[in-house]
Amino acid sequence: MHVSGWPVPLLAAQGGLTTYLPILILLAVVVAVIARLPRIELGHSDAYRRRRLMNWLPLGLTYAFLYMGRYNLTVSKNEFADLGLMTNADFGVIFGIGTVVYGLSFLLNGPLTDRYGGKRAIVVGSAGAAMMNLVMALVTAEVVAGGPGPLTDTVTAISQPFFNLFRGLRGVFGLPVGDTEASVLLPALSLLYAVNMYFQSFGAVAIVKVNSSWFHVRERGVFGAIFGTLISLGIFLAYDVGGLIVRTFDTHYVFMAPAILLAIFCVLCITMVRDTPGETGHRDFDTGDASSGDEGPPMGAIKVFGMMLRNPVIMTIAVIEFCSGFLRQAIMQWYKIFSKQVGIAGDFVPSNWGMLLCCAGILGGMFAGVISDRVFQSRRGPVVVVLYAAMLLGSIAMLFMLSSPLLGWLVVVLSLCVIGVHGMLSGTASMDFGGRKNAGIAVGIIDGFVYLGTGVMAFLYGWRLPDGAEAADPEAWIEWPIWMIPIALLGLVLGSRLWHAKPQPRKH
Repeated sequence: MHVSGWPVPLLAAQGGLTTYLPILILLAVVVAVIARLPRIELGHSDAYRRRRLMNWLPLGLTYAFLYMGRYNLTVSKNEFADLGLMTNADFGVIFGIGTVVYGLSFLLNGPLTDRYGGKRAIVVGSAGAAMMNLVMALVTAEVVAGGPGPLTDTVTAISQPFFNLFRGLRGVFGLPVGDTEASVLLPALSLLYAVNMYFQSFGAVAIVKVNSSWFHVRERGVFGAIFGTLISLGIFLAYDVGGLIVRTFDTHYVFMAPAILLAIFCVLCITMVRDTPGETGHRDFDTGDASSGDEGPPMGAIKVFGMMLRNPVIMTIAVIEFCSGFLRQAIMQWYKIFSKQVGIAGDFVPSNWGMLLCCAGILGGMFAGVISDRVFQSRRGPVVVVLYAAMLLGSIAMLFMLSSPLLGWLVVVLSLCVIGVHGMLSGTASMDFGGRKNAGIAVGIIDGFVYLGTGVMAFLYGWRLPDGAEAADPEAWIEWPIWMIPIALLGLVLGSRLWHAKPQPRKH
């Protein structure tokens, strides 16, 4: 059912609190567990802890809403397919171009964030993503209402040289390019989603940059759990709330909703977020990371890039996160598409996909963060080994479970593992080994590799996975887990190389 108005009783109309109660309970349990953990004494006052909460909370929620404005494309894909506006190959092209743009944006956005601060980065990122989601909403509304309108024609004309360049690469690399004859959305969304992803790339860089000055190394494992929770909330907002919007209202609202929310939280970040404790009247302190003892002037961006690219720990983390990017979206995006095309979309797991991913991500982030700080003395490598071993075994098991009703629960467990790794490495290890002075470039490199991995996955799966009538047979999807197995094995092997790695402060 689709209606034209914007709902006030949106949640109540679709089942009330029953859909959201598991997340609320789980969040309450996580808060209670974190609160009861023995406090690591670093001299923080209660006033400081309260101000730190008021700093990272709006920043973190903005990051969650960025996810809502990123994966709304995935949520709307099946709706577009039903309208004859998007095939699997079209989706792979749009999402693949966007993720490659995201992955390469760190070359610019990492140094910009280190130079101008995380607060400015999140403001620019949220404002730009809000604007792009607004334009995608307007273009979608035009096309669904009966065909391209003036805005769609304008965007398509602007995108054509860009899209023709990509089409030219098809002959070189053998990539799928989609069908512009059948999909008037393909060129327009390829450009708009790519620009959206450029602005999106400020999110992770900003949140890590800001929090690198507020959290000591010894307490960053728990922050990694918080980071994983925020990612999970964003996934829930994208898949379940976004899916609810698509099922209930006109399709363009799935882009309009995050545009409005991001605009609101952009204003909140301007008023509440500060880059350092000193800007709020509290004491700046030595965070014990790779910048500890470095009191000199900031190095130039090129020199920092060179230093990072020569750092074996940073580059090992980056390649592991390439694997995480491939696996995370291979699971989260393609299970939803798989369930629709094989006719099990009404089963419990796909029907509650966002809620289950949210719960899995919260548990994965919590598990990874707590064992890192409390069991492995703030080392991140052992956590990677544990979780990647589980992902390898799970990927192998998928080969034999494509027709099983238990497949959905298996991919939920795999999501728990991969979100736990991602929060631990992109959200925590990046600031440990990059240091607070160079956290922007470090997380830019690492998160850039995440989305390069996602881009490779999007192009590969858009090309290799079944479409049309063939896709109704679960066994035709055998290449879905086949490609995951070597990637999980690579992540496990590289994670073992980080087993003893800890940040080394600069010597005085």
